[in-house]
Parts: sequence; C-alpha cells; structure tokens
Amino acid sequence: MPSFTPESPDPSNAELLSAAAGGDQDAWNTLVARYGRLVWSVARSFRLSPADTADLSQTAWLRLVENLGSITESERLGAWLATTTRREAIRLLRRRNREIPADEQEEQSDEGADGPEERILVDDEYRQLRAAMAQLPERCRTLLRVLAADSGASYAQLSAAMGLPIGSIGPTRARCLEKLRAHMS
Repeated sequence: MPSFTPESPDPSNAELLSAAAGGDQDAWNTLVARYGRLVWSVARSFRLSPADTADLSQTAWLRLVENLGSITESERLGAWLATTTRREAIRLLRRRNREIPADEQEEQSDEGADGPEERILVDDEYRQLRAAMAQLPERCRTLLRVLAADSGASYAQLSAAMGLPIGSIGPTRARCLEKLRAHMS
C-alpha cells in the first residue's frame, strides 16, 4: 500500500487511515478536512446546543481514533462517521433524558411559546412531523435531517457518507419530501 504524503493530490481513505494510525498528523488533518463538515452537520441535525454539538463532533472523532485500525471498508468512511455520530447523539440524548427531572423537561419545552393555545398547535405540528418522519425509510430520514441542518455539506460529502451517487441526491431528496408530504396529509 502506498504511503500518504501531504503532496498527494487525492489520497485514498485507506492511505489516510493507515498513516493516521501510524501517528501522521497531516493524514489526520486531511481526514478532518475531508469529513469534518459531514460530522458537524449530522451532529447539528439533532438540534443540540452549540456546546453539545461540538462535544458530539469531538466524540465522533474520538471513536474514529479508537477504531483506526479496525475499519475494513475505508471507502465507506463517511457513512461510518455519520452512523457513529448519530449513535453518539442518541446516546447523549438518552443520557440527558435520564438526568433531567420530568418537571424540568416540561419547563424547557415551554420556552419560547406565547400561550397555551400556541403551545398546543406547535406541539401538535411537531408530533405530526415526527410521526411522518418515523414512517419514512431510514435513508430518507437521514438525508432530510442532514439537509435540514443547513450545514453546507457538499453533495460529494453526502454522496460519500450515504453511498448515493452525487446526481441522485437531489431527486432522492425530492422523493423523500414527497413521501413526507404524503404522510403528513
């Protein structure tokens, strides 16, 4: 396997992972530059505070460090990072729900609402949206969450993370939104 050099025009993920596992900081920096926006966008899609989003992003990168030598499908590194970030976010949210007393959770959900009528309408809309999203295939849910995060992730990064051809992301998004509209009706 050829070794990574910072001058390489487009090193493969396998080269970068191998070099990073060997302690090469330039290889690690290249991985972060290549997938950092993707990790950040998946983390942001969970609507956490900026501090929690940053912590979640760092945790995802830590998981990569811990697994540098065990990733066998290096061409699917983007998907691995997206999945890892999602799993860490879910773990964080579950832990947070266990730590916050129920009465404080209600107070937090009340923030920003004008009155009881508006809260009921907003809660109902969110409930309908969550129910409609739950009926979508996982691929649609993931794509819509990442795109809704307005992360600036490029179609190339989305393509690598989700295993979709670049040209099919827009049409897939349109089909997913159409399915979501149908479920909302």
